[in-house]
Formats: sequence, structure tokens, C-alpha cells
Amino acid sequence: MNDEQKTIKQSKKRSGFAYGVLGAILATFLITAVFQWKGISITINTDEPTAQADELNIGQNQGNVTQAINETSESVVGISNSQQGIQGSQKAGTGSGVIYKKDGNQAFVVTNHHVIENASSLEVILHDGTKVEAEVKGSDPLTDLAVLQIDGEHVDKVAKLGSAQDVEVGQTAIAIGNPLGMKFAGSATKGIISGLERNIPVDINGDQQPDWQTEVIQTDAAINPGNSGGALINLQGEVIGINSMKIAQEQVEGIGFSIPMDTAKPIIDDLEKTGEVTRPYMGVQLQDVSQIPSPVLEGELNLPNDVTQGVLIGSVEEGSPAADAGLEKYDVITKIDDEEVDSLMSLRQYLYNDVKAGDQINLTIYRNGEPTEASLKLSSQ
Repeated sequence: MNDEQKTIKQSKKRSGFAYGVLGAILATFLITAVFQWKGISITINTDEPTAQADELNIGQNQGNVTQAINETSESVVGISNSQQGIQGSQKAGTGSGVIYKKDGNQAFVVTNHHVIENASSLEVILHDGTKVEAEVKGSDPLTDLAVLQIDGEHVDKVAKLGSAQDVEVGQTAIAIGNPLGMKFAGSATKGIISGLERNIPVDINGDQQPDWQTEVIQTDAAINPGNSGGALINLQGEVIGINSMKIAQEQVEGIGFSIPMDTAKPIIDDLEKTGEVTRPYMGVQLQDVSQIPSPVLEGELNLPNDVTQGVLIGSVEEGSPAADAGLEKYDVITKIDDEEVDSLMSLRQYLYNDVKAGDQINLTIYRNGEPTEASLKLSSQ
């Protein structure tokens, strides 16, 4: 090996190492960030099919893709959000939705909460351009889902709702929606499922603290502004997810997220029938202990030095389950049913995922620096 060849080989090694370090840094940044519904990201590496396999299956695969799009596209609609301003009603934004049900003269559309948020009026644009007024049946900021009701006179096609239970990384995924304010209505983009069971911390109220951790499907099918609320489908034309989020960083491409239908279905059902999602309720206002200055923890709350995590009760609602259980302002909750409570988000996750209204829970709390127990029967919110 001559000197020139050695130099090239060493340069390649250094280049490979540099890209490896950069990739690790980016992955760490993306995973630990707290995101908002309108711009969320996370990443994973996936193996792409070989060129040979792609060439052998390209004809059949293309036919399946076209058939799946034709099967679903008519049930994907545009949504226009108008809000009342100083100069009257003005268009505030657009998104997408999926017609999932027709019942008599009415039809029902699922979309994202952030698509219809703060709307004074909503308009649904059907696949043929017909515009119909929409009524909000219910909306849930926590899961970013909303259900609208429209006149079903012009609705001919209803989407087939599938399941994400059997979805695998690497399988084809197609996103259908209306990007860029209906400029490219009915657009479809194709990619793969890049990751499953992604748990992403979400900041709902804009305070830069996670309020919830949502499970999503990751895909590299392009999800552009205006696609929110549209359909993520499989090759059978079944809706396996409601597109909700995309990466909002310039240096990263091809990372979008969709709410799995298995998560969305019970929320949709609650919103359609009652207008809200029923969740267990304690009747307290809470704050993360980690956000409270140390002098306050040690002085006013008299917490031991080793108690650095938990949630502080800021107030107790009169007549609530918390009041009935004897909880007081400035109590600090550190455990729920022997599960550690390290933040408000972890408490919410336990309440909303592991117990239900009517269940009895046991709390470990600190009051005036001393640990004690309390038993509380949850009600519905």
C-alpha cells in the first residue's frame, strides 16, 4: 500500500467516526427533548429493502399502493379553521380529517385537536370540493384528537378503520392529506413504518414542561403542514393511524408521527357519544417538586433532603375525592399504590392508564416533613 492509499484509508476512517459521533449526538438530542403537538420529533435507524428485492416487487407493490389510495382518498377531507378577530371572522389555518362513520343524515370526521383549536367556525371540504359546515362533537387536547359532525348528504365514502397491532417496522405506509392549505388537496406520500410504540413527551400548555407522554407510530412518509388529522394507511387501504406530528428541525428529514388507531378508537368513541373523554379524577392542583426552589422545599415545606421528586398539592377542590381523603394544600405525593411518583406526568400516566373511576388508590404523602398514608376513591372528571 503506497502513501496515497494509506492517506485515503485513514481519511475514510476519520469520516466514518465523525458521522458516527454526529449521529449519536443527534439521536440523544431528539430523544431527550420535550415537544409540542405542532412540531415533534424522534429518530430510529431502519433497514431499507435491497435494490434487488425492490426491483422484483415494484410492479405488484405499485398496484397495491394505487389501489389502497383509491380505496381511502375519498374519505379524507380538508378542514378550514376560522377564528373571530378584530376585523371579523378570518381563516386561521387548515388541516385534514378522516370520515370514519355515516349514520343516517349525519357523518362523522376524526381530526386533530390542534387543527380545530380556538375555532369560531369550521368548514369541511370534501374530496369533490363540496364545502359543508362542521360542528365539534368533542375534542381532547391530551391525545390531540377531535370529532366533528357534518351533513352526510354528499358523503359517499367512509374510511375503513384498521389496527396497528400487527404493523411491523419496514412495511409500506401511505399518508393522505391536504398539505399547504388545500393547495395540494388529496395528496398521498409513500414511505415505511420506521418505528413503533414511540413514547414522546408532549408540552400541551407551552410551559416547556411535559404534560403527557403519547404513544405514536413513526413513519418516513412525508407529513407536511396541512396533513395533520389525515390518514396513515396500509396496503389494504385501512387507516392504521391519524397523522398528528412532524419533525420541526431543519437538519432532519423524513420523521413524522401518527396516533395509532388502537389508541384513537376509544377516544373517538367517547368524543362522539359524550363530547369528552372520561378519566379518573382526584380534585387537586399539582406542581412538580423538581420545579420548586430548594429553600422552599427545606424551609416552608420542611421536606427531608432525600425527597427531591414528587408532586406538590397547590389546592384541593371542595367536595372532591382528594378532600374526602383528607388531603391538604402543601402535601407532597411521592407514591401511588407503591409506584414512585417522580413528576406530574408520571402521576397522570398511572391514573389514566392503570386505574379507572371508582377505583381506590393509596397515596404516600409528606406533610410537614413527615411521611403518612392516605386512601382515595377516584371519581370521573
